[in-house]
Amino acid sequence: MPDRRIPAVTLTASLLLASCASTMADAPMASAVPLANAATATPATTGREPGVANPAIWPQYRYPVAIPQGDRRRIADLLARMTIEEKIGQLVQADLCCVTPQDARQYHLGSILVGGNSGPGGDDYAPAPEWLKAADAFYEASVDTAGGRTAVPLIWGIDAVHGNSNIIGATLFPHNVGLGAMRDVALIEKIGAATAAEIRVTGQEWTFAPTVTVPQDWRWGRAYEGYSSDPKLVASYVGAMVRGLQGPPGGHDLLKGPHVLASTKHFLADGGTLNGVDQGDAQISEEELRDIHGLPYGPAIENGVATVMVSFSSWQGRKMTGNKSLLTDVLKDRMGFDGFVVSDWNAHGQVEGCTNDSCPQALVAGLDMYMAPDTWKAVYTDLLTRAKAGTIPMSRVDEAVTAILKVKMRLGLFEAGKPSVRPLSGQWELLGAPEHRAIAREAVRKSLVLLKNQGVLPLKPGGRLLVAGEGADDIARQSGGWTLSWQGTGLDNSRFPGATSLFTGLKQAVEAGGGSAELSPDGTFTARPDAAVVVFGEKPYAEFQGDRATLELDSDLTAPYETMRKLKAQGIPLVAVMLTGRPLYVNPALNLADGFVVAWLPGSEGGGLADVLVGDDAGKPRFDFTGTLPAAWPRTTGMADGALYGLGHGLDYGSPRSAWTALPELSAAALARDSRLWFSAGSPAARWSLLVNGESDADSTRVTITPAEAVGGKVRITAENHIVQEGARRFAIAGGSASVMLRNFEALDVDRETNADMLLLVTMKVWDAPDSARIGATGPGTRGFAEVALPAGSEWVRYGLPLRCLRSKGANVRQLTEPFVLATTGRADYAISEVRLGTDAQVVLPCG
Repeated sequence: MPDRRIPAVTLTASLLLASCASTMADAPMASAVPLANAATATPATTGREPGVANPAIWPQYRYPVAIPQGDRRRIADLLARMTIEEKIGQLVQADLCCVTPQDARQYHLGSILVGGNSGPGGDDYAPAPEWLKAADAFYEASVDTAGGRTAVPLIWGIDAVHGNSNIIGATLFPHNVGLGAMRDVALIEKIGAATAAEIRVTGQEWTFAPTVTVPQDWRWGRAYEGYSSDPKLVASYVGAMVRGLQGPPGGHDLLKGPHVLASTKHFLADGGTLNGVDQGDAQISEEELRDIHGLPYGPAIENGVATVMVSFSSWQGRKMTGNKSLLTDVLKDRMGFDGFVVSDWNAHGQVEGCTNDSCPQALVAGLDMYMAPDTWKAVYTDLLTRAKAGTIPMSRVDEAVTAILKVKMRLGLFEAGKPSVRPLSGQWELLGAPEHRAIAREAVRKSLVLLKNQGVLPLKPGGRLLVAGEGADDIARQSGGWTLSWQGTGLDNSRFPGATSLFTGLKQAVEAGGGSAELSPDGTFTARPDAAVVVFGEKPYAEFQGDRATLELDSDLTAPYETMRKLKAQGIPLVAVMLTGRPLYVNPALNLADGFVVAWLPGSEGGGLADVLVGDDAGKPRFDFTGTLPAAWPRTTGMADGALYGLGHGLDYGSPRSAWTALPELSAAALARDSRLWFSAGSPAARWSLLVNGESDADSTRVTITPAEAVGGKVRITAENHIVQEGARRFAIAGGSASVMLRNFEALDVDRETNADMLLLVTMKVWDAPDSARIGATGPGTRGFAEVALPAGSEWVRYGLPLRCLRSKGANVRQLTEPFVLATTGRADYAISEVRLGTDAQVVLPCG
């Protein structure tokens, strides 16, 4: 078998364009203007203000969906009969958290969605029948004609981005980064079809997928939603996924078959922002915008994608949601997209001159539907007032309503009846159906990337196997974000009936060959194993909560390195399996392990790992490694230092073996910290300070070493072990008032995190509870504190206080220099091991 190692390369725009035709094999009907010609056109930015595109240099495509004359007449008739209130309602999408069927009826809403933390009856984990029941209720409200209403059925959108991932029991496919590693267009279409079928079971008609981003900086928290950093690879997948979800490119009456509406997102260059900042600014040329980030939209349009979701982000300082030159002049008029355009979650509020409650600019720019989850009523009222006053043109309102009605007609929504009477509805056996799980398991097998094998693989099935690491038997962790909830955190295996963890898959494979497998998260064992597998890597995250300053694991996630060292010291053959949404610096693990496998975020079918790792009775592979890297792997914590392995690198069982050359390892002091990790492993983040104050700020001590004393000897600070040796700081307070705080002289802005309902998290152990305690945050001329209860106990507890609480108490969350303060009175004894932002609190503190 050939060695598929490929050196790191940089693709020029001309190479990308010249090879475009060969990468579009899955979309044979493509009729784009040759991009090579566009590349030689006058530079787009010549004589233009920043953020304004030149449509003439963009390619043209043929949208394959013809609108039957009968549908055109029905749309014209509807427009003639609809009141202005009914028309404005079609432009608004509300989230299930904040809307009722009666609201949908009263305001004539065109759509509802389920955000990552929504569910029927406020229950994220509502059983599947409740989802179908809710779908019926909203549908029936929307078609009620009492009082002379015009009946226009609403559509329900859902973030089914790796399977119908909001629903308990559904098949969870690998996240897109893993699918990009497998390089299998035909399997992509099967995944799309299986996902569509499982969506239809619970009554929804529209998925906000596929994500066709082309991540260029993998520090971005949404990078794993992209297939690859290579636009050609991404483009090769898009048509197949759209066909899998929607059926044939020009198809109509989608609801008569097992199909749903698709939505390519996020238009445009969400993966091209400076420093990989989510919702940031893509400071790139128009040629880069077109050739890298625009390339996947060609096959999407050619395959009839019904909707396009606009990005939160900006291009050259201009927010996409308000960029007429891109939404109307390029996407609709030049590229020929003829579905409708929807915004992201309250993204209209970020457009210059707009708020979450009011943004007519977005409609004028070309937006057809506002995703206004919790602000929908204000947006509706504002648009209606402006339309009646004539300050937004009715021609643009009618144009947007027409676009939405055309998609609803194509869907067959007007004839389909309520969701529960449509094909596949209520066929609960299709959720996690064996044939769907088989597709997912195949995708897991094909997505695995082998980076090292010193002869340890394949594992012998008849031996004694040790499986270590906290992620080895954790289905939520192997599934990543957008799993049952937005962040995919706070879940245990009971939430995943029918799924298989990595450990369970390995155990089944080994026992089938007469061997045994032992699960031991810390790597200890009673009987010496013949080999060990250590599972490590990232924990789930979604969107900006996954943004990073550097390409490295948080320090607490490197604890398995010590497990590897101990096993290595005992001479036990070792395989490291990494769960991750992106390439990261992990040189210590690569050096320690005899075999190293990147499993990405494989989803519910962990048995796919064992299919490849565990051999047959003769010691031969049952399946080979076929996955290759969808992006370059970093040599250090930043890609500026070059790639360790290039895009497309990957070994297989036939690759020639050679002696391992140890990789350089960075010292702990050289490793940066994540921007939302403020204190861990006994130290504050870089450029931060840990302080202990008395009753006044003048009585302040900066803690740099332990043991130490503060407040005139009333507070003694020592090191305490937690997760790692001396990984916490203990504060023994003799009495009086004392405050422990973290300071950053560069004021922090956590307004975005506050609006996203993030928590200020502090992991503590309390031996002696104070008489009173307050947690707060301060900044120049501002402070906000909440009274909290911190009872004594024998365990470490991760407490969470909503940032919204601190804002309500007076803290200016846009400018915090002491974003964490713990103030106590009386005698106390407690330790702190971590302070960060997140959502995975064990105990959420009330806003007292």
